[in-house]
Amino acid sequence: MKKILFPLLAVAFIFSSCATARQNKANKETSQFRYEIECAGNAIQGTYLVKVWTYSRSAAIAENQCRKNAVHGVIFKGYGGGQGCVSQRPMANQPGVENQFKDYFDQFFANGGEFQKYASIMEGTTEIVRVGKEYKVGVVVSVRKDDLRKALEAAGVIRKLNSGF
Repeated sequence: MKKILFPLLAVAFIFSSCATARQNKANKETSQFRYEIECAGNAIQGTYLVKVWTYSRSAAIAENQCRKNAVHGVIFKGYGGGQGCVSQRPMANQPGVENQFKDYFDQFFANGGEFQKYASIMEGTTEIVRVGKEYKVGVVVSVRKDDLRKALEAAGVIRKLNSGF
């Protein structure tokens, strides 16, 4: 029994170490937030429907990072119109807010972070394009903008819409 159990545990440990290393590498790539965001159509009230193109050396890792990039884009980039959409400005439109609240956003965008509550991938929308040595992965993501705004307002990151000028 011990002869069988030890090799199985060793394989499980090696696999989990490799998975952790791949995720850490993905986090390093994603921390640069290299992505493109565009409107993907009209969504139900309180949400944005966006297409996020994420760049990575691994297509599988890029797909997993698309939700994080979609939320980041809604908060800091906004996106242009098209496909019957209206352009959306970023929620955090004050310069330097990302650096000012760096600790908050590091925790917010961490693995298993709060960002996951506000984004969901639309099944069957993944596109993968090989660009040189890396992949450009496009995924349509639904972002719950009203809930995201409330959370950022509660944290003091952005001002409430009714706070005046």
